[in-house]
Amino acid sequence: MFRDVPGSAPERPNLGKQIWNHRSDYVYILPAFVVMLVVIAYPIYYTVELSFFNTPPSLQLSDKQFVGLDNYAAILTSPQFWKVTWQTVIWTALSTLFAFLLGLAAALVLHREFVGRGLLRGLLLIPWVVSAVAASYVWKWLYHSDFGAVGAMLVQLGLTDKPINFVDNVNTSLYSLIVVNVWKEFSFAMIMLMAGLQTVPDSLLRAAQVDGASPWQRFWHVTFPHLSGVSTVTVLLLAVQNFNSFIIPWIVTGGGPSGSSDIWITHIYQLAFGRQRWGLAAAYAVILFIVMMVLGLFYVRALTRGDNKRAGA
Repeated sequence: MFRDVPGSAPERPNLGKQIWNHRSDYVYILPAFVVMLVVIAYPIYYTVELSFFNTPPSLQLSDKQFVGLDNYAAILTSPQFWKVTWQTVIWTALSTLFAFLLGLAAALVLHREFVGRGLLRGLLLIPWVVSAVAASYVWKWLYHSDFGAVGAMLVQLGLTDKPINFVDNVNTSLYSLIVVNVWKEFSFAMIMLMAGLQTVPDSLLRAAQVDGASPWQRFWHVTFPHLSGVSTVTVLLLAVQNFNSFIIPWIVTGGGPSGSSDIWITHIYQLAFGRQRWGLAAAYAVILFIVMMVLGLFYVRALTRGDNKRAGA
């Protein structure tokens, strides 16, 4: 029998032997692993590969021409790219900010006991459970310049002389979409923050009230610090969702008019399926994938930081 010598390094386990000893475990996950390779890994690989080729509409996809990094250079030097990027930043930032703030306000209201709270909670959940396609078409008609209810209501209230052209105006189309997106997503933020409010100790709130803290001071110094973890996760999830959002912008405006409401994902779709510039669209998709990976990294770090705090406690 061999004994460990004091001060000697521990023997490292043989990786191949460990894999062999757990071979039956790998057999169970093999089907899921194969499916992931087919539906995730291969499309990512093919998109990256395609981004190095030129695929003009006059050529078949099988006759693509290798151009190296020319697609990426063309994208990064294109004024259209920076315009779409700026609009994507505005879309993502404002949608995330106002959806979070509206969700926080709704969560704080519903956290209190009052008659009809269950009914109000159910009504506020409707935007989240409604199909994005159905909601987009409803809002498209609500915004209609001739028959839309929003414009007619503004005329009835005397706020304007004639119905406003919301989605067909280059100055208002993007912000009109943001309103729809905030309406659709604030319920998700409300649910997340309502769960976070359950973790705030009532004893701390009562102690702060006894010490003379105002409602705002109790919220800012007691409630909000306990919501920091769930708030970070909620904001990151909303940002990822908004950055990759397609249904609402495409159905309501289609990126128009004149590209004023175009964001990355709709622009990629137009390049690929409208102009059939598959290589250029693939390069756009790779850039978008990198940005999404960065956001995903922040999301994972936020989750693991919370786990580390709980483990340390």
